[in-house]
Amino acid sequence: MGALRITVGRFVYTARFEEEAAPLTCAAFASLLPFRNTIIQARWSGESAWVPLGSFQVGVGFENHTSHPAPGELLLYPGGFSETEILFPYGATLFASKMGQLAGNHFLTLVEGREQLAEMGRVILWEGAQEIAFELE
Repeated sequence: MGALRITVGRFVYTARFEEEAAPLTCAAFASLLPFRNTIIQARWSGESAWVPLGSFQVGVGFENHTSHPAPGELLLYPGGFSETEILFPYGATLFASKMGQLAGNHFLTLVEGREQLAEMGRVILWEGAQEIAFELE
C-alpha cells in the first residue's frame, strides 16, 4: 500500500500503513478508501480525538493492539466492549471508554505533519467537530 493522506479540517498529514504488524486491519481499512467522516474530541482517552463508527463492522479482530498509543499512532477499535471507532491521538493517551480501558489496532503512523498535532487537538477541543478524510496519495 502507498502513503495515505489524512486531512483533518485545515490540517494535512501523511501516514504509513503498519502492514507488517497489522496486515488484516490495514487491508480492511484500505478497502474503504477514500474514507470520509467527522472527528470529535475523545471523552475518556485523554489527548485524543475519535471517529465514532457505531456498529459498523470492519471484519477484523485484534492485531498489534495497544491501550497506550503515542501521538500520531492511529488505532482502529473493531468493536466489542464499545462501539467501533478510529482513535487519533494528538498527545498523552490511554485508550478507554465508559466500560474502562480498551485496546485498539495500531494500523497507521503519521510520518509527516506531526508538528501540527497539538494545534489540531486544540481546534477539535475548543472549536468542535472537524471533517476528516483518508485518501491514498
